[in-house]
Amino acid sequence: MNMIGLTTKTLAAVGVAGLLAYVANGQQPAGGQGRGGGGRGAMYAPLFSATDTDKDGTLTRAETKSAFDAWFTNWDTGKSGKLSQEQILSGLSALFPAPVPQPGGMSRFNAAGNTTPLVATQSEVDAMLAALPTAPGAKPAKVRKVLVFASTGAGGFVHASIPLAAKMVEVLGGTPGSPNSVWTTTVSYDPKDINAANLKQYDAIFLDSTTSCFLDDEDKSVTASRRAAFLDFVRSGKGVASIHAATDSYHSDCVAAFTAARRPVFSPLASTLATQFLAQGDKDNDRSLTRAELASLADVWFDKLDTEKAGKVSTADFNARFAGVVMAGPAGGGGRAGAGGRGGEAAPVLQWPEFNKLIGGYFKFHWSDPQLITVKIDDPKSPLTSMFHGQEFEIHDETYTFAQDSFSRTNVHMLTSIDYDKMSAADKAKEPNPRTDGDYALSYIRREGQGRVFYEGHGHSARVYAMTPMLEHIRAGIQYALGDLKADDSPSKK
Repeated sequence: MNMIGLTTKTLAAVGVAGLLAYVANGQQPAGGQGRGGGGRGAMYAPLFSATDTDKDGTLTRAETKSAFDAWFTNWDTGKSGKLSQEQILSGLSALFPAPVPQPGGMSRFNAAGNTTPLVATQSEVDAMLAALPTAPGAKPAKVRKVLVFASTGAGGFVHASIPLAAKMVEVLGGTPGSPNSVWTTTVSYDPKDINAANLKQYDAIFLDSTTSCFLDDEDKSVTASRRAAFLDFVRSGKGVASIHAATDSYHSDCVAAFTAARRPVFSPLASTLATQFLAQGDKDNDRSLTRAELASLADVWFDKLDTEKAGKVSTADFNARFAGVVMAGPAGGGGRAGAGGRGGEAAPVLQWPEFNKLIGGYFKFHWSDPQLITVKIDDPKSPLTSMFHGQEFEIHDETYTFAQDSFSRTNVHMLTSIDYDKMSAADKAKEPNPRTDGDYALSYIRREGQGRVFYEGHGHSARVYAMTPMLEHIRAGIQYALGDLKADDSPSKK
């Protein structure tokens, strides 16, 4: 799920662990594994600043209680003597502003809680450029055109690697008009571009971590037209190449996603805090907070933060302790919720089964970045795996698993997969309801009518795009989809 669009209702399901996992996985650059630095606790700086009323860099119990009391007065706009979760959220939104929508619906938070357009950093692009293959790709039969499509649909999870993957496709295609050119690239975030007339100019579509119901519209006739154009494009003899979150699509309720997308948008930090205020402060379980309950919560939180019982808490200690001692209370389960149960295994809502079969499977669970995975080469004779020289290799990334009934070797020609036997028991245990067959796909190809489909499961982390063999593998997959690289694509299992 795109945490930027969380409402209080969905946040209850996501929980604090879900938000922190979101931060750790690089979608909110606030330190840790996320980009942007500043330390993970720094994202709570606006809360500390608002509470530290004398601005001396330390927080006392009196300041905490005074700030909470002032908030109650300001937030209780109806003077009812109680605060609803919506009122708390509205008040906290002044400290943690809602994100500003960016082209394609993508934005990300920096450590201060502001938003910037989701773009690849220069260091990421430089690392990818340094890793570009020196060996040329297959010679194209004609001038080729690739459409990189990166819509995440209503409420879809937005991967920070999307713009880097788009740049990768562009540079792998070579310089237009030069001898090394194998395709030209157009990038789109707009589902309106998936129509029969527009698609005539392209030879392949690259699904760049598309999520949710990425082609759909609230107008059912528009949805039907886009889906038909997409399927006709492939089945008529063209191709689809795809990466990572393309399989995190069309296994959730599209109607519910549009409903959620119409709700007011709040900062995920404000949403999480509002949930915690109510979950920990509502002693009479009436789904609201009185002034006394809020004052009591101020006392409880200060006690948790003042672990040394010094009577004051420094900025550094606040940032280091807040998430662990204050945000660890009851707020629902962990893991990324939504999108078909990213944190566990919720029942799928399959609203476009033809796509689920075309793409090869749908998301069930992921090991979080930087999980160590040993990649097994299932077809060492394929030109799409020649760059690996038949040798297993290790990779650190967020790694998807597919619902048992959605993926089968009878539907795809397997290229690479997880060497599941080399995973530790502890890592295996992280996955709820593991596949009974131990068959965990990473990349594969398949026929769809007269057309071709390639999928690579890794690509969450920027480090994947700085691995030369992976770039060669993806280029080969795109050229297979274009029809310029011939390969055995018969199902691996009859």
